[in-house]
Amino acid sequence: MAKGDELSLETPAPKASADGGWPAVVAVAAGTFTVVTSEMLPVGLLTPIGDSLGVSEGMAGLTLTVTGLVGAFSAPLVTSAVGRVDRRVVLCFLMMLLAAANALAAWSPNFAVMMVARVLIGVGMGGVWSLAGSLGGRLVRATSVGPATSTIFGGVALASVLGVPAGAYIGELAGWREAFLAVAGLALVVTVAMAVLLPPLPAEKAVALGGVMRLFHNSQVVTGLAVVALLVTGHFAAYTYVRPVLENVSGVQTSLVGTLLLVYGIAGVVGNFAVGALVGRSVRGVLLVITLALAASVLLVPLLGLSLAGAAILLVVWGLAYGGVSVSTQTWLALAAPQAREGATSLFVGVFNGAIALGAFLGGRMADGFGTRSVLWLGGALAVGALLVTARGRIPSPSAAATD
Repeated sequence: MAKGDELSLETPAPKASADGGWPAVVAVAAGTFTVVTSEMLPVGLLTPIGDSLGVSEGMAGLTLTVTGLVGAFSAPLVTSAVGRVDRRVVLCFLMMLLAAANALAAWSPNFAVMMVARVLIGVGMGGVWSLAGSLGGRLVRATSVGPATSTIFGGVALASVLGVPAGAYIGELAGWREAFLAVAGLALVVTVAMAVLLPPLPAEKAVALGGVMRLFHNSQVVTGLAVVALLVTGHFAAYTYVRPVLENVSGVQTSLVGTLLLVYGIAGVVGNFAVGALVGRSVRGVLLVITLALAASVLLVPLLGLSLAGAAILLVVWGLAYGGVSVSTQTWLALAAPQAREGATSLFVGVFNGAIALGAFLGGRMADGFGTRSVLWLGGALAVGALLVTARGRIPSPSAAATD
């Protein structure tokens, strides 16, 4: 290992804030949940959105693509642009922007207005997610920083696996526009909670964009980001179109799609906490299992998922695997850049959301050009690529890194 890539978990203990505490941590976690739910919402609503706005399912998938793409660029840019502005003020402003953008999406009379709304959601989502990741150490005592940070990122994981079925259920019961209005209301509630519960959070230091970009010289960071890019691109190439896949490939009735997505979501929550408990032993080993399970579950849908039962079983495996992606890859990057975690987090958010955008875009082109089944082959192939990169990657276990 090159000298510049030496890894260590021995970082300076962060300062605990005199105020805030766990109520503030929960408020920040609610923020990450809300922004990622806003990003993911169209996944379970593609069919009605497309029908209402007069576009194809592949074109409707651009609502996810543009949000992810904007979020990818806004994450590092917002982190550096806000300079030393109080993080509580910035977070509240971004949450208000998110509420307004979701309301605009709910009102949108045509696809162009919807795309403007999704651009604004991307700005708010990328900014909140990138700033929230470093706040755990400022809200609780040093001994609780780990659980606090896990809770904040738990909002991301829960949104990734529960936000989609929740949106699908609301869309089924009341309509897709009402689903966006519900998230807009949630964003306003979280804004108030942050304003009340967060202490003043003046920036400890400005984060220069050049310093963030220099992390690309760390080969361990690059490897971790490559795994994120392949896994997330593959997942969203297939999962963005999971509703038409279930309807057209598995023959699932429309009324049961929300239930199956809820089953997937529950499996994802279980996977998130299971991986959180295991990742401390071997990050690489856990990621090998995740990439293999994700690839297998996606590739087997056209073969074994041709019935309600088969589709449900494969969705459970898929959910278990993807539920552990965030915590395992974030742990990889934390080990790779222990002295620059805020910068590594902004890169993680950027690559993650860029991969969401790319996956949704590629999946849409495949669906429109080669049929719904093709998104599964593409998603599975990219997951296999992530498996190969992980197998060749070098990252020590947390216990080994601590003794370097």
